[in-house]
Amino acid sequence: MAIFGLVSFGGAWLVCIPLWENGGGITSPLLGATASAMMFTPTLAVLITWLVTRPRGQRSLRELAWTAGLSFGPSRRRTLAVSAAVWIGIPLFVVVTTLICALFGLYRLDLETFSLLGDEYRMKTGKAPNPQAMLITSIGAVALTPLLNALPSFGEEVGWRGWLFPNLLRYGPWAAILITGVVWGAWHAPLTLLGYNYAMLGPWSALMFIPFCIAFGAVLAWTRWFTGSVWPAVVGHGVFNGSTGLVLLLGASGQQVNFALVGPISVVGIVLFAIIAALLFAVTRTGPEDDQPAEPVQTTDSAS
Repeated sequence: MAIFGLVSFGGAWLVCIPLWENGGGITSPLLGATASAMMFTPTLAVLITWLVTRPRGQRSLRELAWTAGLSFGPSRRRTLAVSAAVWIGIPLFVVVTTLICALFGLYRLDLETFSLLGDEYRMKTGKAPNPQAMLITSIGAVALTPLLNALPSFGEEVGWRGWLFPNLLRYGPWAAILITGVVWGAWHAPLTLLGYNYAMLGPWSALMFIPFCIAFGAVLAWTRWFTGSVWPAVVGHGVFNGSTGLVLLLGASGQQVNFALVGPISVVGIVLFAIIAALLFAVTRTGPEDDQPAEPVQTTDSAS
């Protein structure tokens, strides 16, 4: 665990040095490339931990793949079904949380001309936006986003839900979810301390993002536990990252969006994700071990 933490956290800070040195922070043109590179540090941590802790003669790539959930689990059908469910369900979740926030007066909607996103389009291109084209483009982007975000999402999920969560299950599922969520949220600090995700909060973004990572991480952890595979979590992570723009699509111009109060990473989103995770674990009381796989879904020797 110490090796995993050192490599993942140290690698994240090392990758983000340019954002802190040039003073650009989250406005830096390097932000996208930096964030993408940072997402591979958990996988790097898993590989280094495996190389350091396993004797040379016992370094089986097949065992590592099973330990990190890289198979489709004992039931391919279950894994594919859960992957499809999160692919469809998470964009709907983004829309629902945005509508709930609007219902409470925290956000003004424009479902006819999508003027908030139109303003950004006009600012970037100098052209008048086409509402229908923006809607079709946004829906298409959301539909394809798990594919577009698959590689960086894989880089994170192999570490968090693939390796860390199963190795913490010895302390019980809820402890594993809590610890993984806190670690995942704190790992984002090189970006969130700069105001990433919650620009209006500044450095407080780092603290705000931790409960979100616990709540959303609980849903992703359920997919790992229920299927024995990391792939549904990869899909869920990827589609979430690509769906948050729907908040801007639904908004009316002339407002500044406070994501701590509006959308899926807001307080509303955190509460709803926590409720959904609790219901999922309560309703599905059997995990992949009940399907009696030919090989273990997880092993704990890699954490020794």
